[in-house]
Amino acid sequence: MAHSRTAQKRVRQNIEHRARNRWRLQTMREAIKEFREHVLHGTVDQASESFRKVSRVIDRTAAKGVIHKNQASRRKSRLSATLKAMKTAGATAKPTKAKTKPKA
Repeated sequence: MAHSRTAQKRVRQNIEHRARNRWRLQTMREAIKEFREHVLHGTVDQASESFRKVSRVIDRTAAKGVIHKNQASRRKSRLSATLKAMKTAGATAKPTKAKTKPKA
């Protein structure tokens, strides 16, 4: 238990900060889960919009000091690669007309 008034205040502040930081982390995790759901079951447009949202949340979490800026960058990079893979897979999965020459 803290003895001085300033130490008691720090304990109170730490409790508040911990609760706020846990909320920010949970919000970030939920945004990432939503993005992954859109990648698996949604369209490219939904995934792109979700990626913009999750990018903002990750940046905000890093700016508040909850996660390190390098961790934020790494997470965004991996999610971006997932979105890019979805876009390229969608582009190649579209049916195209086969160009065949008539046999003579």
